[in-house]
Amino acid sequence: MSTIARAAAVSPDALRETFSHFPQGVALIGAEVDGTPLGLVASTVTAGVSLDPPLISVAVQTSSSTWPLLRTAPALGVSLLGTHQSHLARQLASKDRTSRFAGIDPEVTADGALTIPGSPAHLWTRLYNEIEAGDHTVALLEILDTGSRADSGADSETEALVFHRSEFKGMRVS
Repeated sequence: MSTIARAAAVSPDALRETFSHFPQGVALIGAEVDGTPLGLVASTVTAGVSLDPPLISVAVQTSSSTWPLLRTAPALGVSLLGTHQSHLARQLASKDRTSRFAGIDPEVTADGALTIPGSPAHLWTRLYNEIEAGDHTVALLEILDTGSRADSGADSETEALVFHRSEFKGMRVS
């Protein structure tokens, strides 16, 4: 057995490069707050955290200026984005909150959960709990309802949008 020497501290750049080898799904977490559509793009969503209660998690940077507003919403929509929406992912991830939804007509429920039409799948959630985790906050979201393109009779072969090697890419599951 060989012994591997480890650095005293791992740099953020080394971590980003290492983590880039692991594909992560891309989602928009959204709500309408005070009549304004808000959303943040996340590649840190973990599905199936718990089945009872049904929970997912998302890690949000503590420097986010959008999360403090979203977390006050009574409901949050989660749009699991498809490859045909990679251009939207870039737009929705913009630092300029005022232009994120330009040209996009989101669907909003009566309680304010916002989703992007045409996404392969949607979750309607509410904040369940938050946990401080270094430079991120891990938000646990309780799933209230779900929907997918297959439910609506639409093409269920849509490729999931993933973030891999610092790029948006498609992932087809068959």
